[in-house]
Amino acid sequence: MYKLIEKKGERRIGEIEIAGKKANTPFFMPIATRGAVKGIEASMIKEMGFEVVLGNTYHLWLRPTEKLIKEAGGLHQFMNWENLILTDSGGFQVFSLGTRAKERFGKSSVKLLEEGVSFQDPVDGQSYFMSPEKSIQIQLDLGSNMIMCLDECPPYPCTYEQAKDSLELTTRWAMRCKKYFTEKTKDLAENKRPFLFSIVQGSNYEDLRKKSAKDLTEIGFDGYAIGGVAVGEPRENLYEILDWVLPLLPEDKLRYLMGLGNPEEIVAAVEKGIDMFDCVIPTREGRHGKLFIWDKSQKELDSKGTFYEAININNGKFKEDFSPVDESCDCELCQKYTRAYVRHLFNVGDPLAGRLASLHNLRFYKELMSKLGK
Repeated sequence: MYKLIEKKGERRIGEIEIAGKKANTPFFMPIATRGAVKGIEASMIKEMGFEVVLGNTYHLWLRPTEKLIKEAGGLHQFMNWENLILTDSGGFQVFSLGTRAKERFGKSSVKLLEEGVSFQDPVDGQSYFMSPEKSIQIQLDLGSNMIMCLDECPPYPCTYEQAKDSLELTTRWAMRCKKYFTEKTKDLAENKRPFLFSIVQGSNYEDLRKKSAKDLTEIGFDGYAIGGVAVGEPRENLYEILDWVLPLLPEDKLRYLMGLGNPEEIVAAVEKGIDMFDCVIPTREGRHGKLFIWDKSQKELDSKGTFYEAININNGKFKEDFSPVDESCDCELCQKYTRAYVRHLFNVGDPLAGRLASLHNLRFYKELMSKLGK
């Protein structure tokens, strides 16, 4: 169940409950690609206040397999996570990792058909086939609380005809996903059933984006994701796409912006009416030494990003800086260690550096979402 509690302009404050597990919107989902937020225990993610994490269907299907995870009692049990889990469909990885398979084995083997998509594992070369139905079944076996329909994510740039063909295939696949999902969950009580999300595509073409949104809302889903905005498009196009699509989406359904983003992008998207976000930025960039710090002189959040700065802790100027990374932050890094010490950890390649940096950045993102939820 999703409940819209309050609107402040277009900003939406609400809550969801699925199978007795709750989350407040808007929220950010740390990326637990293979069943873990890299280097961080699930208990610490929960202690920071995160209510949802994102698992990767593609990677979990290949290793350790959805069958093993199902035998373990589902992904919640397997990774010792008590709160909600959203899983992506696996489609994006099929297409994006095809390049890696080509580099290693001489061909990507990604073949797009009406029935689904075939591909080659870039690690061992084994062949796989994913249909819309297979994607849903994998996610059900994982025990996901929020399930994504399989979609085709077109590259950027692409022609109008390519974008049109892609979104129409995505819509047909969404219809198949819903049919299969409905059949497989028909015996579940409404309050036990996972949410099913479709994905709005259409590249940077206004009429196609609107067509995709209208077609999918006619089919009817628990939530609507906006895809294809993190695969190389100019960032200025993001806000145009949101302006085209969001007025066409139901007020009583969740809205998910996939794969974004920087703090200022999240602020702008929340102000336009987005409820959910995921992105690798806080953890991936943290592991490379980029740390987000609040600018306490700025009292308001804005879409220009003036409310924070990002520092590279590897910079030589921090070698003898014995102050906390952020004096106002209550994370483990800021409470226990200095900038000089964290820089030293990165300099000698100690894994603790990436862990502490990831914890700090996730704490920053959680505080950002808390501010936006007031």
